[in-house]
Amino acid sequence: GCGLRGGFRGACGLREVKSGYAPFVRMLVTMKTSILACLLSLALTSVVGAAEWKTDFEAAKAAAKKDNRPILLDFTGSDWCGWCIRMKKDSLTKKEFQEYAAKNLVLVEVDFPRKAQPAAQKKANQALKNKYDVEGYPTFVLVSAEGKELGRQVGYVAGGPEAFIAKIEQWRKAAK
Repeated sequence: GCGLRGGFRGACGLREVKSGYAPFVRMLVTMKTSILACLLSLALTSVVGAAEWKTDFEAAKAAAKKDNRPILLDFTGSDWCGWCIRMKKDSLTKKEFQEYAAKNLVLVEVDFPRKAQPAAQKKANQALKNKYDVEGYPTFVLVSAEGKELGRQVGYVAGGPEAFIAKIEQWRKAAK
C-alpha cells in the first residue's frame, strides 16, 4: 500500500494528499490570514496611541516649538538602575501615560547605560546632565521648548501613570 519504509504514512500520490487535506489546508490559510490581520491591527493601534521617545534634544526642541508642547527629559540608567526600570514598567510604558504624552509632551530619553553607546550620544547626554544639574536616576525634568526648567522629579513616582501625569500637570499649570 501507501507508505514509506520505516512506517511513515501519508506519502501516497500527490493527488490523494491534495484531496484529503484540502479542507484542512484552506482552514489553515484562513486562520493564518485572520491572525496576521489581528496582529497588524494591534500593531497599528499601539503605534497610533504611543508616544515616541527621542534622544536628540535639539530635534525635540524643534518639535516642541512646532507643537507648542513642553519637553519631558528622562535621565535614566536604562539597563542598570532598578528604580528607572521600575518607573518605566509601572508608568512610562502604560497606556494612560503613552496617550497623555502623545497629546501633551515631547519625550526625550537621556540615557546613561552600562552597555555601549555611540560617543556622540554619550557626549550629548553628559551635556544635558550638566546643564540640568542631574545627580541621580531617575530624574525627570520638564522644560519649555526653549529649554527653561518648569519642574523636576528626582526618583521613582509611586501611584502609576495617574500620579506621574498629575505631577506633570502641576508643573505645567505653575509655569503658566
